[in-house]
Amino acid sequence: MIKILNIVGARPNFMKVAPLHRAFENHPEIDSKIVHTGQHFDAKMSDIFFEQLQMPKPHYFLGIGGGSHTEVTANTMLAFEKVVLTEKPDLVLVVGDVNATLACALVAIKLHIPVAHVEAGLRSGDRSMPEELNRILTDSVSDYLFITEKSGVDNLKREGVSDEKVFFVGNVMIDSLVHYLEKARQTTILEELGLLKDEFVVITMHRPANVDTEDGLKAILSIIEDTAKYKKVVLPIHPRTANNLKEFDLYEQLRSIKNLILTEPQGYLEFLQLMQNASVIITDSGGIQEETTYLKVPCLTFRDSTERPITVEIGTNQLLADLNPQTVHEKLINILDGNTKQGQIPPLWDGKTAERIANILMEKLATK
Repeated sequence: MIKILNIVGARPNFMKVAPLHRAFENHPEIDSKIVHTGQHFDAKMSDIFFEQLQMPKPHYFLGIGGGSHTEVTANTMLAFEKVVLTEKPDLVLVVGDVNATLACALVAIKLHIPVAHVEAGLRSGDRSMPEELNRILTDSVSDYLFITEKSGVDNLKREGVSDEKVFFVGNVMIDSLVHYLEKARQTTILEELGLLKDEFVVITMHRPANVDTEDGLKAILSIIEDTAKYKKVVLPIHPRTANNLKEFDLYEQLRSIKNLILTEPQGYLEFLQLMQNASVIITDSGGIQEETTYLKVPCLTFRDSTERPITVEIGTNQLLADLNPQTVHEKLINILDGNTKQGQIPPLWDGKTAERIANILMEKLATK
């Protein structure tokens, strides 16, 4: 029996681990367990995702919660070490680039447990981003590096990683999207919010660089106000963004914007239904860049660099270097006038990535 511990923390991790756990369960030789670190501990941000993605209740819940990057990383390591010593797994599988990804990889490698990193090799080139450091450090200690796009292969080669560790398999996030697309269409979120296809814009903002300053929040409000002159705007508000708006006494200004539909964070299926029916997505998220590329929905991303360059090179994503309302206005009008990037679906984004990963790990671990 091959025992694998799958680590989930932040919401995007759930969509990545769900197809992997499902693929592992198709192999009787694999004992797959889920460890939820608790990095997203709000029910709207966590529990609903387990329910909608039909994942089992986590075998372990570490309950780490919030705190500084140092606190979250250190507390996760301390709690996860106990799990590893109890379970004695054959492999620890981490996904993405959150603090839990790095923390659990470090614990495993120090206890001589092999590590698989799903979504490895992505680089933004911006080391001021905590996620970039997490990506680099996790890749440097991992034994199996599973790549979503060609840039990941190129980055790891440049960093001197052995080709034997690198596997270009596709994107597990797209596995979930493909698997749940029809189920998302059966939700009633459009009716509940009074929305019609292509008649609204979805906006999401949560990155500290954008929402932790008064100037940043005022720019976001200006962008929302301007966008709402042309289309209804749906804003599922992230707790961090909501708290900061209240801190700077700007929340009521947000609520007063006409044509704005302000909602709490949406479940995965509801948000997927919103995305596939929106005329444009305006965001600072990483995963949304990939999902909109697959759905061929125009995406404007507030980042001056992206670790997912394929979404810009052949997808529907456009980068915006800063929160400049005028630039957003020009891009938005251009898209609404029908001048959109057509976009292509990247290689191996076919809904079968988790199966490829399971087969590779079966082959590698069975010979250990």
